[in-house]
Amino acid sequence: MKALELKIPPPVYALSIALLMWLLNKHFPLAHFINSPWNKAGLGIIILAGIFDLWSLLLFFKKKTTFNPMKPETTTGLVVKGLYKVSRNPMYVGMLIMLFGFAFWLGSVTPFLVLPLFYFVITAMQIKPEERFLLEKFGTEYQLYKDKVRRWL
Repeated sequence: MKALELKIPPPVYALSIALLMWLLNKHFPLAHFINSPWNKAGLGIIILAGIFDLWSLLLFFKKKTTFNPMKPETTTGLVVKGLYKVSRNPMYVGMLIMLFGFAFWLGSVTPFLVLPLFYFVITAMQIKPEERFLLEKFGTEYQLYKDKVRRWL
């Protein structure tokens, strides 16, 4: 698995999980409990999470550092403002919330059961390798940030 670290773009993981959620919901729906029109609230959740992701992304442009999670070696500075005061990974939190919104829109229990898979995969394949690199590159500055701000929420 280590060979795949930082090799697959995080949105690909999110889209793969969304596809799995959709397939499982279609073929193995458990307890469909969110019916129309209430399931449409899931679209609102997706949009709100997308806005948070864009806000987080803009902070990288403002800091003039890379936002490419597959090339942490090109990072020139730590982004610690905005949502990064609450989470070290607000874009991944945003993706997880988008997936939650999609599960809500689908309406059965089945898609919700897949959400932890995204959490574990993105933590192992993206977040932990990024953290190792940032600690090596920024040392004490990153460690202090890491001690102060949670990985997820």
